[in-house]
Amino acid sequence: MATPRPDSMLLEGRRILICRPQPEADRLAASFRDAGADAQVLPLITREPLPEDPATRTLILNLDEFSHVIAVSPYAASLLLEWLDTWWPQTPEGIHWYGVGAGTAAVLASHGLDTRQPQTGHTSEDLLQLPELATLDHEKVLVVRGQEGRELIPQTLEQRGARVTMLPLYHRYCPDYDEATLRAMLNDFSPEAIVTLSGETLNNLIALSENTGHNLEDTLLVVPVERIAEQARQAGLRRTCIPGSLADSTIVAAVAEQLASLDGGSGNTK
Repeated sequence: MATPRPDSMLLEGRRILICRPQPEADRLAASFRDAGADAQVLPLITREPLPEDPATRTLILNLDEFSHVIAVSPYAASLLLEWLDTWWPQTPEGIHWYGVGAGTAAVLASHGLDTRQPQTGHTSEDLLQLPELATLDHEKVLVVRGQEGRELIPQTLEQRGARVTMLPLYHRYCPDYDEATLRAMLNDFSPEAIVTLSGETLNNLIALSENTGHNLEDTLLVVPVERIAEQARQAGLRRTCIPGSLADSTIVAAVAEQLASLDGGSGNTK
């Protein structure tokens, strides 16, 4: 008989709600269940590719004019690769490829692209520390992302001398859940930890929980960075957990550690 893993013992029967988009939500839920948790999925962001238009097609066809191409998320990277497969049988040479975080970089690397990523961390701030992006004298940079997003990368690179073009490939929206579904997931299931890996996800969770009367104050919120933890605190939610990375195994281990810490009465949630 196999020896139980340590995180299995810590998460046995723990109630975890995962609010990531699909398919990442189901994948993370499987990791939590492998660790003994009772994991449920309630995606609070849905992503859809934007329809093809002449402007997007022109940017893709002129991709070889750019010195740097930055994908801000794994989903953005995967959609970009679909465009490359359609319009570039052979990937243009001379481009520096970047992924914000290891997951995004891995998607680009799977296509055979020599991809740069932060040595540590998974945020836009971390990416901007790369020496290749320190000085950009009129170099053309393409930022591949969703229809809306933070402006930190384009604004910072423009300040460093770059000519930045945005390429939005998808849009995000909050799914329309009925009251019964929300009450089942938030009130009846009563999660001990909720995974909210973006500020938009957190905002959607707060709004929907208010509609059900569910109190999030005693729930451990898993957030990606300190900036989102501060956003939670400003909303009156003090229990946050920031994993060392956004890898599924790291998230599971961080939740196990934090719930065990709360059980021990230490109150240390970061």
